[in-house]
Amino acid sequence: MKNSVLFGLIIGVLSLVWLFVMRSTGYNLNDSKANPIEYVSVLIPLIGLFFGVRNFRNGELNGKMGFFEAIIQAFKILLVGGALSVFAAIVFINLNNSGNDTSFQSFSGRIFGALLVGVIEAIAVSLLLTTRSNKVD
Repeated sequence: MKNSVLFGLIIGVLSLVWLFVMRSTGYNLNDSKANPIEYVSVLIPLIGLFFGVRNFRNGELNGKMGFFEAIIQAFKILLVGGALSVFAAIVFINLNNSGNDTSFQSFSGRIFGALLVGVIEAIAVSLLLTTRSNKVD
């Protein structure tokens, strides 16, 4: 559990920092279209998941990990990182809201998209780092 909290916190803090970096480059909350700079944020959970699951495999499981162990660890990391990222997004919206509700609507769509991307990345990282195959006969 310590591993998932640590790497989840890393993902959450990097997401918070990235929100304020995007703001400094002219990111507009009121625009419902995605800016190209938003696509770079996909790398934050990918890198955090990769290093978190790899650390779990090498540290606690001595290099032998099945797919389901990897996916459970990846979802634990995403749960912590996602909770912190959503909290950061709420703080970001409240600090930058100009009094209209369109920013909440457009940002909630982006959060749902981030959820889907996180699940796809968790499956990909789990498949990549699995070292032990389990036969199902």
